[in-house]
Amino acid sequence: MFRKGDKKVIGAWAMYDWANSVYHLVITSTIFPIYYSSIYPSSAKVSFLGLSFLPLALYNYALAFAFLLIAAVSPLLSGIADYTGNKKAFMRFFCYMGALACSFMFFFTAANLWLGIVLIIIACIGYAGSIVFYNAYLPEIVIPQDQNRVSAKGFSYGYIGSSILLIINLVMVMKPEWFGLNGDSAKTLATRISFLTVGIWWIGFAQYTFRYLPANPFGEIKRDGGRNIWKGYQELLKVWNTLKETKRLRRFLMAFFVYNTGVRTIMLVANQFGSDTLKLKADNLIVTILIIQFVAIAGAYMFSYIAKKKSDIFVLKAATVIWTLVCIGAYFTYSAYQFYALALVVGLVMGGIQALSRSAYSKLLPETEDHASFFSFYDVCENIGSVLGLFLYGWIYAVTHNMRNSIVFLLVIFLMGFMLLYRIPKAKWVNE
Repeated sequence: MFRKGDKKVIGAWAMYDWANSVYHLVITSTIFPIYYSSIYPSSAKVSFLGLSFLPLALYNYALAFAFLLIAAVSPLLSGIADYTGNKKAFMRFFCYMGALACSFMFFFTAANLWLGIVLIIIACIGYAGSIVFYNAYLPEIVIPQDQNRVSAKGFSYGYIGSSILLIINLVMVMKPEWFGLNGDSAKTLATRISFLTVGIWWIGFAQYTFRYLPANPFGEIKRDGGRNIWKGYQELLKVWNTLKETKRLRRFLMAFFVYNTGVRTIMLVANQFGSDTLKLKADNLIVTILIIQFVAIAGAYMFSYIAKKKSDIFVLKAATVIWTLVCIGAYFTYSAYQFYALALVVGLVMGGIQALSRSAYSKLLPETEDHASFFSFYDVCENIGSVLGLFLYGWIYAVTHNMRNSIVFLLVIFLMGFMLLYRIPKAKWVNE
């Protein structure tokens, strides 16, 4: 019998962050982009679906398409999941979709660009889709007073687990002979094997989550055949009406959409700024990412502790101020050591703002069993923000030919987020 606050269930929930975060670190941020750039030089255009693209542009378009697609379908799917009472089945489906796509990246070479692009899209959809249902469990399995701490625990598990696999993969790529890989193509083969390890890691550790996480903490699973789709639309409409009528929740989502657009954009383009503007080598960029990963662990818990003493909104406003200072610092960054110092601050505030945003949103939700539907709107804000941030960042760079000007756009985004957080009506928070 499920009991809210069960330590085993909470541990199983956090373990999914350990399982899936390898996608974001290895596939999105480090080894896959480096491999992609090595087989498709940035100056040479490639052909896809009869059109000509710069390789990096095609890669970003593929990610943007995936974010848009999941933003379009996840609210409906979450409505169906809430009605049928089985979020875990949807979460498992998207988990397997993303993990298998990462595994099949082993077969991606310069000769089959279409395969790489399709797998990029499928993996992104799998990751983003599973996160909708994963986040929705937070208010269902954790008492409000512990949600900040548990949210931070999940992100910390993710930072640690993904860093461990990244280090293993980096050793394999740099020293393939240690793993029995020899010859001229050993490093390339080791790189492709690293994609396979992401899928195995993701599916493997997720089994612990799926074993102990309840299918529906509120009761039995419903079965209603073809009417589930119609009920999914009804659940979606009900949540939309609630959002329109609940001022604090609506204004928090508006603020989250704005400032998180800046956060997500920095996460996705930090490497591009380092390589394009600062001319840093791949080794320097990977060191920077590892710095961010490990510092983010401390940041997640530190922000949770301060929020317990102050309030969630107070700490989120402080975080947007720090992000503004980060943008100012990035504009005047010219060396690798300055970039490393900036990474320390980014890691500290990145882990904190992500964990606290998730738990703050969960506390604002009304009494409901429709948490997946509510969190689908949260994730839509996140995914649409990623697309918008990437587009505007890239557009400013394309017009001005200077990535530092794009940083000014991010600075404005965080200032807007700070002002929108101030518009949230004050009320007694659980941790105040």
